[in-house]
Amino acid sequence: MSVHDFWTPFSLYPFLNSLFIGISLASIFFIAALGLTIIYGAMGVINMAHGEFIMLGAYTTYVFQQFLGFPFLLCLPVAFIMLAIFGLIVERGLIRTLYQRPLDTLLATWGLSLILIQTIRLIFGGEPKYVGVPGWLDFQIEANFIHLSGVRLFIIIFAVIIGAVTWFLMYKTTMGIRIRAVMQDKEMAASFGIDSNRIYSITFAYGAGLAGVAGALFGALKTLFPDMGAGYIVEAFLVVVVGGIGLVGSMFSAGILGELSSIFSYFTNDTFARFILFTLIVVFLRFRPQGLISEGATRR
Repeated sequence: MSVHDFWTPFSLYPFLNSLFIGISLASIFFIAALGLTIIYGAMGVINMAHGEFIMLGAYTTYVFQQFLGFPFLLCLPVAFIMLAIFGLIVERGLIRTLYQRPLDTLLATWGLSLILIQTIRLIFGGEPKYVGVPGWLDFQIEANFIHLSGVRLFIIIFAVIIGAVTWFLMYKTTMGIRIRAVMQDKEMAASFGIDSNRIYSITFAYGAGLAGVAGALFGALKTLFPDMGAGYIVEAFLVVVVGGIGLVGSMFSAGILGELSSIFSYFTNDTFARFILFTLIVVFLRFRPQGLISEGATRR
């Protein structure tokens, strides 16, 4: 392999298009990580089944679309509600008994992820499934250096909307104030009459619901497989850790990681781009382990 086969020479329009693709990647990273940001930031729970929650959201969309005839847009709130209910059951039946045992929580959620993968494989088989894309999203934007599909544009717009809604709920509502109070100091929040167990249940349910919406969106973008969640959980954790385990930090880290991934992929290839990106993340966390923006929450 020659250098020219490995290294792509710089060309202005293709490079600008890669920057625009980076925005699309950033929106995917952010949506995948948003639910994990809420759960880990508020509860200190490392949910290893987060990728499988995304997978369940995708398969929920497939079921409601293929067997019940739901349109794609209606499948988004349905996926949120179904996964929020499932997340509430998981929190009350499994996570709640393990709050003071982080290693056990990690192992339990990892075991849950394996159970969910095998359950979906038994029900739907290992064959690929597909979520139907509505006709109004079946278009391509071709303008100068911009080459983008309608689905990716919709995901970018939706990422902005869901990020804004989550920010509003976290920073401008009474429930958001209570969640952030528990994040900062659980014991002090309890002294003001805040029920931390109720806050944890609501937070976990909301984070799981966001994962369900992410799965519904990604189902329109890629093929559905029982183990598809493994492809998203690594990026989600990277976004959360690099961002500093906070909503605003996750926004910035998703943008940075998405753009860097796209730029490195443009000059080299996807495999080497991931190697460079992961190396830079390790170096960054070596010198700034608290992430980009640390909100100073007390780890439980």
